[in-house]
Amino acid sequence: MENKKFYITTPIYYPSGKFHIGTAYCEVLTDCIKRYKTLRGYDTYMLTGLDEHGQKIQTVAEKRGLTPKEHVDEMAKKAIELWKLMGIDYNDFIRTTEPRHVKAVQKIVEKFLENGDIYKGEYTGWYCMPCENYFTEFQLVDGKCPDCGREVKKMKEDAYFFNMSKYEDWIKEFYRENPEFIVPTSRKNEIFKNFIEPGLEDLCISRCTFDWGIPMPNDSKHVLYVWLDALANYITALGYMSDDDSNFKKYWPADLHVVGKEIIRFHGIYWPIFLHALGLELPKKLYAHSWIVMKDGKMSKSVGNVIYPEDLISRYGLDATKYYLLRLMSFSQDSLFLPEDFVTRFNSDLANDLGNLVSRTIAMVNKYFDGEIPVESKEETEFDNSLQEFFKEKLKETESFMDEYHVSDGIQSVWSYIARTNKYIDETAPWALAKVPEDREKLKTVIYNLVDSLRKIAIMIKPFMSGTSKKILEQLGLNSEVTWDDLYKENVILAGTKVAEKPEILFARLDKDEEIEYIQNAMHGNK
Repeated sequence: MENKKFYITTPIYYPSGKFHIGTAYCEVLTDCIKRYKTLRGYDTYMLTGLDEHGQKIQTVAEKRGLTPKEHVDEMAKKAIELWKLMGIDYNDFIRTTEPRHVKAVQKIVEKFLENGDIYKGEYTGWYCMPCENYFTEFQLVDGKCPDCGREVKKMKEDAYFFNMSKYEDWIKEFYRENPEFIVPTSRKNEIFKNFIEPGLEDLCISRCTFDWGIPMPNDSKHVLYVWLDALANYITALGYMSDDDSNFKKYWPADLHVVGKEIIRFHGIYWPIFLHALGLELPKKLYAHSWIVMKDGKMSKSVGNVIYPEDLISRYGLDATKYYLLRLMSFSQDSLFLPEDFVTRFNSDLANDLGNLVSRTIAMVNKYFDGEIPVESKEETEFDNSLQEFFKEKLKETESFMDEYHVSDGIQSVWSYIARTNKYIDETAPWALAKVPEDREKLKTVIYNLVDSLRKIAIMIKPFMSGTSKKILEQLGLNSEVTWDDLYKENVILAGTKVAEKPEILFARLDKDEEIEYIQNAMHGNK
């Protein structure tokens, strides 16, 4: 059977400095979905990278006494180091300053020029430097940027424009025929109401008041405006418009673009129109995730409420950090980060529910069977069938959630199975069975079922806790190279398999007050 393909992308990030947990969440989410698809047998390809052009970059670099190239080189190194620390399993990291991207973007612009999609004019509008975007008077909110809420400046300059209005009827019809193209659908409704229904404005795609950007191929006085440049990375990284476009032919169209809700307009309007104008297929789906917010609003250095992933990973480990971020975020609503909630979930979900289940099971194998997993007996308890049926139900539920990218809900399904397995221990009371020689066969069944449940749990958590998954399987003496299909296999554990002599503590319980204080200090830069 031919391998199924799955191409998934994150947005490319503006390299201003350290990435907080909001940015890290997008990367972790994308990585989790990619790992899940890989586990399901897909030939996966994940793209991430940096958006390195624009007036913001040039201004920041000048303030630091660096050239723009020196600044972005330093930021790229830090970004790559962070994604390595976070175990992000990307296939390609693209920088928009790379020659492969620059050359392809100029060819794309040349094609637009040939097709009459680009014209030269004069632009007067309200410009937001942090967002690098122009807005009409209608689009401003209380006279400020509708995306970030900052002050805007009225600008007037010569510019090239992309004729968006030419494609207005097409994009309206596209969304009528593809209502699920953007999820959650509330995001699509927002851009329809605010940007498409009032009538599409032609898009300014060049600037001539600074020079840090890709030169217009027909006019070297102008550099390309960031969004046309940046959005093209999803295809230039695959080799579009290059001598080797094999990856483009193999993986395009993208199966999923994962983006933050603040940039859905660019991905939901400009990007589909650019692709349509190039005669290319559109991505299959856009997922615009929500934000992680704090008690006092959005994370902000000036407010002193920013938490960085390095602070959580160094203290609590990578898997605990990933687990919390993915479990925290609902599919369509902003989620509140609370230090006390982080510590509570660590203790209850990771230390108690999962960690204790692993420790208790391995301890019982050692105590009752000299560390060797017993063969499953034909003698059953009255609770065995209930456990098996519950697993089948939760497996289907988890798959359904993960296939629709409802990752938090999928994790909750897995944890309900963990809770049910813990309950199975209480129901069967293996310590009581061990005292009765006639119940020896039932004890074998119970211990085997517990080990097999842990095997299944280890597979189900692998997309978002790969290190913990491997540790569980290794402590059970089982092969850590698993696939999702192994969840459908029975009787795969060989009798006599040796478990660890002493179970490793996966997650040690935290002192709540001490750890809340640590996280609060980290948020204020005082750790």
